[in-house]
Amino acid sequence: MALLIGQRGQHETVGHDLPAGEGERFKKHYGLRAGRCTLGVPGGGRPILRRRRGRSKRETKDMRLDGKTAFVTGAAQGIGLAIAQAFAAEGARVGLADVNSSDVVAAADALGPEVAIGLALDVRDEAAVVTAIEATEAAFGPLNVAVAGAAVITPQRAIADLDLSDWQMALEVNLTGAFLVAKHAAQRMRAGGGGSIILIASQMAQVAWPGGAAYSTTKGGLVQLAKGLALDHANDGVRANTLSPGGTATHRLEWKFGDMPAAQAAWGPKHPLGRLAEPAEIAAGAVFLASAESSFMTGADLLLDGGYTAW
Repeated sequence: MALLIGQRGQHETVGHDLPAGEGERFKKHYGLRAGRCTLGVPGGGRPILRRRRGRSKRETKDMRLDGKTAFVTGAAQGIGLAIAQAFAAEGARVGLADVNSSDVVAAADALGPEVAIGLALDVRDEAAVVTAIEATEAAFGPLNVAVAGAAVITPQRAIADLDLSDWQMALEVNLTGAFLVAKHAAQRMRAGGGGSIILIASQMAQVAWPGGAAYSTTKGGLVQLAKGLALDHANDGVRANTLSPGGTATHRLEWKFGDMPAAQAAWGPKHPLGRLAEPAEIAAGAVFLASAESSFMTGADLLLDGGYTAW
């Protein structure tokens, strides 16, 4: 099941392709290998969400997120998809959102309509973020968990050579997009008695590397944003933390290095454990942060980096 929404600046994209040039920019920054980045409802008109009641006959014993409603951005592939899958396996019902409409719909369909919906979303658009969260709640009930995982790949360039447009894209998606998800998730959680907000940061929030200033700046900003959320909304029962993965075996590193063996060879040894993380290992941290097991944890950073920052 899918709901496709979004707009960019003054350009309405309901029922239309992204503005000229934006599709290629998204494919470049998100590392998409195929497909067209289209936000909208096929055929135009107002978005229509088909609500499907009921739950699958999943075993609920010992499910750590049973009965919870979660919203995950950046969920079409990689870490975001692994988190959505892990949440569903632990009993949650999940709204998966991503700019890559075809992949996020396919990912939700694979999980099943009783537990997941796919939402094509430009996280830079505040109204679209609100609509996506509302769609998730309309399908599955009040929001309990929100994961801000949408992020862009920034060109590896020295600051003196970095284009302003690349810097701004990183800020808009990685940081402002996460702010918008957190803002509107916090509003609903405050009204509903609490919840958990998880911002996907990086080990690069703690360190830097040549040519990666834009990415590191946004990820460091997420760590501080989580602290601010934690202080502002502790009395509302809302917890907020960052989850900082090390190098992870996802399509992004595959895209960067050409294939996964090359990524493992180049990036794996930079971690004391000698390898890249698997997406499921990072997703396990998100399940912990979403569950009652982390009930006394807020304003903190869960660093799953294979020892990268211990060098």
